[in-house]
Amino acid sequence: MTTLRALSLVTLLGLSACGPEGPTFPRANTTPASSPIVKWPTPTGEKQVDATIRVLTHFDGKMQRFYGVDDLGTSSQDENQDPMFRLSDNAVLENVIIGDPAADGIHCYGSCTLKNVWWERVGEDAATFRGQMPDDVMLIDRGGASGAKDKVFQNNGVGTMIVKDFYVENFGKLYRSCGNCSRQSARTIVLENVTALVGKKSSCLVGLNENYGDRAIFKGLNRVFVDAKPSFPVCQRFLGNARGLEPSKTTTGPDRNCVYDGGSVVVE
Repeated sequence: MTTLRALSLVTLLGLSACGPEGPTFPRANTTPASSPIVKWPTPTGEKQVDATIRVLTHFDGKMQRFYGVDDLGTSSQDENQDPMFRLSDNAVLENVIIGDPAADGIHCYGSCTLKNVWWERVGEDAATFRGQMPDDVMLIDRGGASGAKDKVFQNNGVGTMIVKDFYVENFGKLYRSCGNCSRQSARTIVLENVTALVGKKSSCLVGLNENYGDRAIFKGLNRVFVDAKPSFPVCQRFLGNARGLEPSKTTTGPDRNCVYDGGSVVVE
């Protein structure tokens, strides 16, 4: 059974209780700076998470901040970390602020929906889609993410990921179709009304495996602010593999696999 440890007065005041001290977990970006582009939500409370929360049907976080402790108290890029939330097929997670440390964020097995979820500082990934069937869909509807050293969203399974009305800043890639998973297939990403603030370490908005037939579709108006990196590619194509090797880059720009134009993507 999942245990949520309420933040104690001792922790709030930085005092030591009797007995040996436990490990400390450095935290960052607990007060994200608002900008004219987005206003970050204010948490209604905080909850420590020491074991993965399994969501079978529906979980409403009521805009509380959830952050990792113990085994989940990490914000590193180490592979194979446990997620803070694990969603079963057709589960819904909404009104959640994921703080720091965030471990491996959210895992979705099958189809799932994230509504109004915010990541104050992304851990290994914000969310990983592990679709089991080609018609599985992971919908990210509203929210935002900051501080992803590498990927924000990753598709490690099959199916379609949809990201709409979403804000992202200080990231490596907004989306990556896994480039070296042992199970490869054609994957689809749909971006609709996404706003991206590119940072100095950003490498692309979307990463696709062209040799597996991945597709990126842009709907509505997607805005990419690139002051920090004027040559920033919207789509970066790779040659993926199923052997765990680092995939090689190929070309950038729109084509039949990455469908956008000046009406659907505005680079400013």
